[in-house]
Amino acid sequence: LDAYGPLVWSLARRLCPRGADAEDVVQEIFITLWKSAAQYDPTVASESTWVTTVARRKLIDLRRKLARRGTTSELQDELPSNAPSQDELAERADEAAHAARALAELRPDQQRVLELAVVHGLTYEEIATKLTLPLGTVKTHARRGLMRVRELLGLRASPRRGGASS
Repeated sequence: LDAYGPLVWSLARRLCPRGADAEDVVQEIFITLWKSAAQYDPTVASESTWVTTVARRKLIDLRRKLARRGTTSELQDELPSNAPSQDELAERADEAAHAARALAELRPDQQRVLELAVVHGLTYEEIATKLTLPLGTVKTHARRGLMRVRELLGLRASPRRGGASS
């Protein structure tokens, strides 16, 4: 929690309209991480990337739920005080720079789709509407872009998992 609390909180704060929702989803994210820790594969992605991916998925789910409720208000909470160490910040900065270089190598359409999905937390449907592209094209840009980023970062693609796991 200490290592990734500020990261998860910053994502929640950016994507949640209310402070109470952000607090709830952060708790849900860490419960999910705890329950699915055995699924983490360090050969596929760094720990921080895995945490961010789990958090992003939960936050998108919450955004969809809130959109159905029609809730909109601003966050007024303070950031948590347990900030990461300088070493952690430097490591994250290095990872971010490496990822940014890989993203810069993508085609512009792939870059835009991934930016809208990852940075802005938009769903594929929202991206398709925003860019006036067919949904299948958006999904193809995202998939090919992610495959290329994995290749550039020297990561192997994660194996497809069939069925439900226990």
